[in-house]
Amino acid sequence: MTNATAMLTALGDPTRQAILERLTDGPLAVGQLADVLPVSRPAVSQHLKVLKDVGLVTDRQDGTRRLYSVDPDGLAVLRAHLDGFWERSLAAFQQHANQDRERPDHDRDN
Repeated sequence: MTNATAMLTALGDPTRQAILERLTDGPLAVGQLADVLPVSRPAVSQHLKVLKDVGLVTDRQDGTRRLYSVDPDGLAVLRAHLDGFWERSLAAFQQHANQDRERPDHDRDN
C-alpha cells in the first residue's frame, strides 16, 4: 500500500476526518479535541496515532501535554496523489473526446 493509499484509508473514518479538519486551525492537545468530538480521550488518541502513522499529523511535547498538528509534508504527498489522479482522469476524458471527434459521423449521411 502506498503512503497516499494509507492516508486515504485513514481518512475513510469520519472521526479522523473531523480531527484533521480541527487541526487545520492550529495545534491542539488530545483533551481539546475530545472536548469537541463525540468520542473519548482514549479514542481520540487512537485516531491520532493512525493519522500520525500515515504521516498526516505530527506531535510535539508542550510542557505536560502533547500538541498535535497537521503535517504539511504529509498533506503534500496526499495532494500530489490526488493531483495525479485528476490529471490522469482529465487526460482519459480528452482522449475519449478526441476519439469521438475522429469517428465518422454516420448520421450526417442520412
